[in-house]
Amino acid sequence: MAKDENLPLFATKLAKGRILFQFYSLLIFVGICFIFVYRLSHIPAKKEPGRWAWMGLFFSELWFSFYWFVTTVVRWNPIYRNTFKDRLSHRYEKALPGIDIFVCTADPVIEPPVMVISTVLSVMAYDYPPEKLSVYLSDDGGSDLTFYAMLEASRFSKIWLPFCKKFKVEPRSPEAYFRTAVEPLGEPVMAKDWSTVKKLYEDMKKRIENTTKLGRISEEISKEHKGFNEWIFVASRRDHQTILQILIDGRESEAMDIQGQTLPTLVYLSREKRPRYHHHFKAGAMNALIRVSSRISNSPIILNVDCDMYSNNSMSVRDALCFFMDEEKGNEVGFVQFPQAFENLTKNDVYSSSLNVLMELEMPGFDGNGGPCYIGTGCFHRRETLSGQKYSKIYKADWKRWINRSVEDSTSVLEETCKVLASCSYEENTQWGKEIGLKYDCAVEDVLTGIAMQCRGWRSIYFTPERKGFLGVAPTTLLQSLVQHKRWSEGDFHIFASRHCPFVLGYKKIPLKLQLTYCMNLLWAANCLATLYYVIVPSLCLLRGISLFPEITNSWVLAFVFVIIVHRAYSLGEFVWFGGTFKGWWNDQRMWLYKRTTSYFFGFLDYILKRLGFTNSAFVITTKVAGDDVSQRYEQEVMEFGTSSPMFTILATLALLNAICFVSGLKRVIADVETLVWEKFALHILLCGLLVFINLPIYQGLFFRKDVASLPTSVTYQSTMFALLACAIAVY
Repeated sequence: MAKDENLPLFATKLAKGRILFQFYSLLIFVGICFIFVYRLSHIPAKKEPGRWAWMGLFFSELWFSFYWFVTTVVRWNPIYRNTFKDRLSHRYEKALPGIDIFVCTADPVIEPPVMVISTVLSVMAYDYPPEKLSVYLSDDGGSDLTFYAMLEASRFSKIWLPFCKKFKVEPRSPEAYFRTAVEPLGEPVMAKDWSTVKKLYEDMKKRIENTTKLGRISEEISKEHKGFNEWIFVASRRDHQTILQILIDGRESEAMDIQGQTLPTLVYLSREKRPRYHHHFKAGAMNALIRVSSRISNSPIILNVDCDMYSNNSMSVRDALCFFMDEEKGNEVGFVQFPQAFENLTKNDVYSSSLNVLMELEMPGFDGNGGPCYIGTGCFHRRETLSGQKYSKIYKADWKRWINRSVEDSTSVLEETCKVLASCSYEENTQWGKEIGLKYDCAVEDVLTGIAMQCRGWRSIYFTPERKGFLGVAPTTLLQSLVQHKRWSEGDFHIFASRHCPFVLGYKKIPLKLQLTYCMNLLWAANCLATLYYVIVPSLCLLRGISLFPEITNSWVLAFVFVIIVHRAYSLGEFVWFGGTFKGWWNDQRMWLYKRTTSYFFGFLDYILKRLGFTNSAFVITTKVAGDDVSQRYEQEVMEFGTSSPMFTILATLALLNAICFVSGLKRVIADVETLVWEKFALHILLCGLLVFINLPIYQGLFFRKDVASLPTSVTYQSTMFALLACAIAVY
């Protein structure tokens, strides 16, 4: 027994098979060195055609090599964690700390109320003492439809929570559970309860959906709760007072489920918004929740999840506490990040949304180099870290201090006194958004906030449980995916180019290898320049008959061929190792190209324009719902276009340009077969051919598909004109 008291609550282990990766990295490094020797020793003479194209290609390859070095640093030393929840229960079951859970939503159309409450119910049903759970919903849409759904959820929780705990169901999102679970006909007791609970859920879901379709709250429903009276004073979703309602107060005797067990506290909050105040998007909503929760429950641990990211593992809270409450290393842990995973992925992941390699290899690489970044959802925080406190070696968490704290004010008093904490003017002349809470004025406030926490001395932990902790909804159209990555890349580059850059803010505060590791994401946008150059210039040089690569009979070609084959073969093996397929890998390569030539380009361009004062920040919410026809094409892995977009125009222009150059190159080879022109342009034709092959969905969307999801005629005309113009300029 005494021996068990000294055992750690978690263990860390190094990844296996890293010798193979290190050997592979050495081979690639040698190959890159040979390529650079070739480039520097074969620079065309001053008046020789293609000199500047050659130099541009050399600088592009320099950039690719630098970025490869950064990703190698990330992947060099990944570590993995496992927890011992039995030891946690043995030592602390009666002294477990409170947990405040924040769920954020912003638009009842894009983020349907049914989806929101499924996430809320999933976190209310954690395998954890319910009296120590407090769930807060931030509704930045200020919607009475969302409030009505929360009211329905508060009632349904009295049935759903005991059902989950009685039969230990997983996942504990009712929508996800009843969609995937099979009725347990072989277990009569469970089958009866299962049918009853499912019917109650379906009835509730139908009521919510019918009200949502109606678009307003009926007079009958408005009489069900005093909270609906708040919407009498709401001018619009961007102009209203603070609306705060404690739907379940876990302290009250009536807050019981059907089996007489205490229910978690449940709070609805729509912070005040006025046109003359900047509300700072999700970061502002989170900061309002931090303040309001500090008055109502003030739990020492805070979990935040997006409204579409439901809990898929009822033990996640206990997993996280194994890190925070470890006697030896727990005091230095500021936040515990869980992976971002999705439930609606297709077999071959047509839009490369799974992020498997990122979540299974590169994020553990972050952890090995000093700690993962904060990715905005599925993250457990120590409240002190969000309050701006710096880590000190003498710091020691006093869990009893939090346990013994109680609030004596009544529910109605709390509702009124907390409203000021979510008012527009509360943050004026304070450090909120600067040194306290989530950071403002950045599209990726989560990453910036995580860097700031680490620079204050806190350690972050990345944990991947066997059963995914959280599951969300991935984009179901190409444009959704590209726009999402545009916002991420722009925000990341904003951090890199500001005083918050890890090399500046983190100087002597976080390890150099962690500073380099952050560059992998922060330099996404900058990748667009070298990639666009490599996609456009070699193809146009092929059209003009200018060679930028060694002849196929020249021994220098071996360096290029070696690096290409070994690098891509390792990439394929890595992708398949982490659960992908060959076709999924090919889709990943396509999206890699599409994101770099559109999302990252527009992210980079928007950052430059904002610095010059031409545009303002805007937060784009990714749609969480899709029509039946869109969903059907997504499941069939048919690429979705269907609308005009500058991103599609660029993709189509690049695809057509490479098709024209490829055909021209083949024509040149066939016409001059006796002079062995193909030897001179073999690598050109190979590169151009790969770009044509990878763009097959674009050609189908332009010329062969006739459905509503094909590329619009306007995009076809524009891209054809731009591609022909570029070719004409190159030739003449």
